Order: sequence, then structure tokens, then C-alpha cells
Amino acid sequence: MGIVTVATTPHPSLHDLDTSPAQVEEEDGDDAVRREAGAGESSRASRHWWDRNADEYQDEHGEFLGDDRFTWCPEGLDEADARLLGEVAGKDVLELGAGAAQCSRWLAGRGARPVALDISHRQLQHSRRIDLGRGTPPVPVVQADAAVLPFADGSFDLACSAYGAVPFSADTGALMREVHRVLRPGGRWVFSVTHPIRWAFPDEPGVEGLTAMSSYFDRTPYVEEDEQGRATYVEHHRTLGDRVRELVAAGFRLVDLVEPEWPAALEQEWGGWSPLRGRLIPGTAIFVTERG
Repeated sequence: MGIVTVATTPHPSLHDLDTSPAQVEEEDGDDAVRREAGAGESSRASRHWWDRNADEYQDEHGEFLGDDRFTWCPEGLDEADARLLGEVAGKDVLELGAGAAQCSRWLAGRGARPVALDISHRQLQHSRRIDLGRGTPPVPVVQADAAVLPFADGSFDLACSAYGAVPFSADTGALMREVHRVLRPGGRWVFSVTHPIRWAFPDEPGVEGLTAMSSYFDRTPYVEEDEQGRATYVEHHRTLGDRVRELVAAGFRLVDLVEPEWPAALEQEWGGWSPLRGRLIPGTAIFVTERG
């Protein structure tokens, strides 16, 4: 099975995570601003950004992510230990913002039937590269927009996302409704995102990242744009309350909100994630929900 590309307006994942809202200027010289960015502009920017940066991303973070590891966050909380999805064997599972499908590959190894969805064709090509290198059956992958899912109602038992799709979507209310639609009654939807409190702080791993510089309540998107003012990367902020309200409005019940603590033995930095910051302020929020 090859990469199935669905012609909808496309979104990018921890497998697409590396840039955060408080960044001042992107490495290639694009300017960082705070301005409105709609669904179409956000989707186009995400698709192009991840296609351009997938190779570098996998080179830099592939060792941490592994080929078949399901880790929720830079703090290294693994599904093998957390079991936030519950029993996965025999379940149909949709992974949103899958990147190179490392989480889906782990799920398949535990008897699940995963489908890995991502906006980036290049990221999904890395999934194929890993499968071919391992000589294992390929993980089914689909290139599509997480807010316009190309699946029938009630297609999956579980849905998950490790830093994928949600922060890059301009209309996460629509995304939550789509996930609700494709899940079967009682199905779990579990996703991790940068902890909303981080929006107020500079995305720096050192002491400069410990002083709040922006309003936590400012939902204006973070946008990197080229010289012509075209968005090349967009990330959207929601408060904790916003997330809870949009989940409830979509028909989900919040089961748990996990805020992983920084492990004492972990000294590795990842962008703005560091031992210094991680031991003082939360870096990740994991929403555990069930479909009503």
C-alpha cells in the first residue's frame, strides 16, 4: 500500500514539533509576527513547512523518537508506561499528525490496526523508508487534513496525536468534531500539545525562558512569513479552558489532563524544552477524553 493522498485543504507532529510561538525569528530569515491566519493559510504553510523540513527533523530527532516508539512528549512519557489509550490490541486506531508513523508502528506491534495520517507527503515518505529498512509490513498512511478527515463515521475505536495537527489547526473546534465523528461510541481521543502556559514565555531553554513576556490570554496566532508576507509556518494558541470547552462542545468527556513532570535523569534539551524549565513549569498537556 502506498501513500494515499486525499485532496482536501491540508495540517502537520512530537513528530511534527520543533518550533514554538515565542520564537523571534526563524532560521531561514523569515520574520515572526503575531497576526490572524485562517484555515487555508495555516494549512498551506504547515504542508510546505513540513515537506521542506522533514529530512532535517528526522535526522535530528529520529534517535529520540525511534522507529517504533510511542512517546507523548519531550519529557519522554511513553504510552508503554502511561497506557492513556487503554488496551490497543485488536483496535482500529487513527493517529493524527503522525510524521514518520513511529507511534503507529508501536501500536501495530501491540496488535492494533493503526492508520497514520499527516499533512506532509515527505514525512510519510520517511515512514515508508523506516518500514523498508526494517523489512516489516508497511503502516497504512494517508495524507490529508486533520480537520477534514477522509473516513466514514465510526471508523475507529481510538484516536491519538503526539504533538500533531492540533496546534497547527486554525479551527480546532472543527477538528474535534471530525475526530468525534470518525470514532465509535466510547472511543478514546488522546492528544498532547505544548502546555498552554508556555505561550506566555519565550521559547528558550535557559533562564531567559523563565520570564513571562506575552499574555496567556492572547490567542493571536504565531506566524512566520516570507518577504512577501506569505505565511511559512503558523501555530495557534488556546487556553486550557478553551480546549476543555471545545472538547465538551464536540461531544467528548474529559477523563484526565496529564502534565508530565521532567524526569530527574533527563538532561537532553529539545528546542525550548530543557531540564531547567521543565523542573519549574509544565511543558506538555495531554488531554485524555472519551466519545459520548
